[in-house]
Amino acid sequence: MLELSPQIILVVMFAGLVVVVMTGFPLGLGIAGVALVVGYLTLGDSALQILYQRVYALAQNYSLAAMPLFLFMGAMFEYSGIASQLYDAMYQWLSGLKGGLAVITILVGTILAACVGVISASVSMLTLVALPSMIKRGYDKGLATGVCALGGTLGILIPPSVMLVVYGPMAQVSVGKLFMGAFFPGFLLSFLYCVYILIRCSLEPQLGPAVPPEERADIPFLKKTTNLLWALIPPGLLFAAVLGTIFLGIAAPTEAAAIGATAATILAIMYRKFNYKVLSDVCLLTLKVTSFAFLIGAASFAFVGIFLRLGGGDVLGSFLLSTPGGKWGMFIMIQLVVFILGMFLDWLGILFILIPIVSPIVLKVGFDPVWFAIIICVNLQTAFNSPPFAGAVFVVKGTADPELNIAMSDIYRGVIPFIFLILVGLALCIAFPEIITWLPSKMIK
Repeated sequence: MLELSPQIILVVMFAGLVVVVMTGFPLGLGIAGVALVVGYLTLGDSALQILYQRVYALAQNYSLAAMPLFLFMGAMFEYSGIASQLYDAMYQWLSGLKGGLAVITILVGTILAACVGVISASVSMLTLVALPSMIKRGYDKGLATGVCALGGTLGILIPPSVMLVVYGPMAQVSVGKLFMGAFFPGFLLSFLYCVYILIRCSLEPQLGPAVPPEERADIPFLKKTTNLLWALIPPGLLFAAVLGTIFLGIAAPTEAAAIGATAATILAIMYRKFNYKVLSDVCLLTLKVTSFAFLIGAASFAFVGIFLRLGGGDVLGSFLLSTPGGKWGMFIMIQLVVFILGMFLDWLGILFILIPIVSPIVLKVGFDPVWFAIIICVNLQTAFNSPPFAGAVFVVKGTADPELNIAMSDIYRGVIPFIFLILVGLALCIAFPEIITWLPSKMIK
């Protein structure tokens, strides 16, 4: 067996990750391969025992059972067709504003975030529903695609979020408190996006022209109000079924996820969208995404187990604690690492690898674990839109109708201003921690 210092272990294992990412090898298999090779060469057969114990511990984590249930809920909600009705109802109110269609897209994405929680579903829904309407009415392609990407990614932050379901067990933090802590930061980002759109389109009307009066139906005020209220009822019921039960202490997140899955199925039945094919597609999508997530999770858990066993965690901890500027210098360093990793790694890999290592250090220096967790998750909002990885960008490109002639350069140009807005929101959450900590403090035990 090789005798390597913890410093060399740190360099070798993370260099191996970089190679895996740059070569395009499947992330889960690549992470597992690095852990297995380094572990076997340094620890021998005992490395296999560590890998087994780590993977078994992940499989037994009860909180993670909420993941497939929330995925099922989001997929079933997507098939219900409620998103289209919600967009049409808001169109009646806001289409006359400069940039109004873009604002509608962000608002619909915000509401869907409390019902879907999976970015691929949210982004694809907005792209299918809102993008053609904006392009048809002369919207700048960058702005139109940017709001689809950013509006959709709110679903991974605003509860019920799969990201928070994953984060909680990794850091041993209450998933329910994470759900409550993520509310206001998610709404803050939505507010910043809408304000930016309205200001920019006021200064540059050609980017998001108002829909001409002749294209807007003259609908009475009472009719518009009734349509909007009816469109808001289904997501409102789903919101109450899941997050209301968590906030009131009636159910834990896993049980609430089961309630949400049932409620979404009932809504699909009520809207006459439920059939065997829909159920089959939803179950297959849930199985695929859950399998992908657990493969990365198991591989990353094994990677962290070998890394910590060989002393890499102590080296990394010493490095972070010695960062100039004390605990805030360490905090800035971690945020910078998360931001950079988001350009190259899937968020699942980042959470599964980084959080078990840095969470004990964060507690040691006195940061509130819920506040720190939400800061990380807000930071990861950039990961979905930062090139070259930019998962939301590729979803928009893959979902957009080819007849719209959307280029990757259009989407990248559209998301960049919003990335800066995420950083503004991140700074506000750091400067005013009550944005995150107030609502969790009001939860009923």
